[in-house]
Amino acid sequence: MMVRCKRLFAVPAFLAGFGLAACGPVAQDTPAPAAEPIARTPVAAPVPSPASQAARQHYAKVQANLLARGLMRTDSGSTDAPFTDRMLADNFVRVALYDEYIRSDRGLVAQPVQSRLRRWDQPVRVSVRFGDSVPADRQATDRARIASFLGRLQAISGHPIHLSESQPNFFIYVVSEDERQALGPTIRALLPALGTADVAGITQMPRATYCLVYALSGGTGNAYTKAFAVIRAEHPDLMRLSCLHEEITQGLGLANDSPSARPSIFNDDEEFALLTPMDELMLKMLYDPRLTPGMTEAEARPIVDSLATALIGGDS
Repeated sequence: MMVRCKRLFAVPAFLAGFGLAACGPVAQDTPAPAAEPIARTPVAAPVPSPASQAARQHYAKVQANLLARGLMRTDSGSTDAPFTDRMLADNFVRVALYDEYIRSDRGLVAQPVQSRLRRWDQPVRVSVRFGDSVPADRQATDRARIASFLGRLQAISGHPIHLSESQPNFFIYVVSEDERQALGPTIRALLPALGTADVAGITQMPRATYCLVYALSGGTGNAYTKAFAVIRAEHPDLMRLSCLHEEITQGLGLANDSPSARPSIFNDDEEFALLTPMDELMLKMLYDPRLTPGMTEAEARPIVDSLATALIGGDS
């Protein structure tokens, strides 16, 4: 099965994370300067390289195939995927308190493992940066969508999340094949804690990985301090938006996938493309002050059960 996103979430900053993304305008802490591009944007986008052209054709076929199979739904799932408070609590535990990957001598290995609750304590200041390959009109569309989505996430979580070029700590790079392969120096400058293998995981990202995010925490804590997401510029519109929804939300602390999470984007079956009502509730729970970074499943479970019941009522 193809995997849309390879998620990398961090523990201490000296390790790359593992476990490994229509609203009103979003508030900004500074006037809205244009995000710093990877390089000065030319008047006309350069002709795509053969590798980029091949990637664009490939992902167009991937999206068409998924849609033909009834996947990548953009509805809420309420008509055929109802869920109870128990289902919500169980899925929250699997998504927020487990990781998808473990670190080994061979790098990251897919294996679910218990983790601790992680999220941001400080405001999330998002910088969106585009490769020269992304036309100006496409950049404007992506930036507007991201700003709107951040406003939605802030409203759901109650946590400050907004576009900002003033000391950004969450970087989103929308880049082509060639631009991503050249990102090594940028990645090392922004995330010096990442090792060589982790940097290569971005620059040499395989086709089966649609997009990814790394998030890191400082010192020995479990509060995130920095995140770095990569979105393929070659994606067709819905895949592109789906990646933005999943990677941004995942970079806030919902680190894992679960096959039982439905309706949810945190499920590798690709059924839903965009954030669902269940995902919104899980994000709301994650940032509830009764939960704190570093909690284990045993510590968090009674609170999670109580939150789920308060949000949607008991089992019927």
